Amino acid sequence: MALDTGLLIENIIMLGIEISPEQVSMFETYATMLQETNRYVNLTAITSPEEVAVKHFADSVSILSVLDTAESSKIIDVGTGAGFPGIPLLIMYPGLQLTLADSTAKKLNFVSNVLDELGLQAEVVHARAEELAHDPDYRERFDFAVSRAVASLNVLSEYTLPFLKIGGTLVAMKGLKAQEELAGAKTALTVLGGEFNKAVDINLTDNAERKLLIINKVKPAPDKYPRHGSQISKKPL
Repeated sequence: MALDTGLLIENIIMLGIEISPEQVSMFETYATMLQETNRYVNLTAITSPEEVAVKHFADSVSILSVLDTAESSKIIDVGTGAGFPGIPLLIMYPGLQLTLADSTAKKLNFVSNVLDELGLQAEVVHARAEELAHDPDYRERFDFAVSRAVASLNVLSEYTLPFLKIGGTLVAMKGLKAQEELAGAKTALTVLGGEFNKAVDINLTDNAERKLLIINKVKPAPDKYPRHGSQISKKPL
């Protein structure tokens, strides 16, 4: 069995979100493709039917519990990897204007195959975030930026906040160290035009510590940001 659908449905309901049989079927297809492709492309270490249901799919969908969004909102998933959290969001809300960005071509090939198989529309961009954010077609163009397991919040802010319009929102998916990361990101948020809004606890059946950190974009990021990736890692804000 590729996916524990009962566990998926239970967790989606725990989030206060409805899921249709058609959407469950799409998640089943996604899980099968993930497991099959993972045999020869390193997509994820999480492959069991139960863990895929909770740690990949329900975890990604949890973002919808804080997204006050019309379906037409523009969202960028920075460092999407195997499509998380972007593709699960699109399964739930197919009208989203979603951009899936990553620097690894093999993972994006998989993402494109999943979108084709599920009949979903999204823009897939092969680029490093710190370069893409300087492209006028992408800089300050998005209502929401989402990211999962990419970097600590001070680093993640530099990669993501330049993509957001004034009034846009970064949703950072964090775990045990959420408050510690938030404290360490004060300078980065100030410099990059971000302002902490709130932290939202997410409860799923695996009882893992999950928080969504909600950051509002209140002013433009200075033109020099984001810096080159090596500078970001050597001298984080």
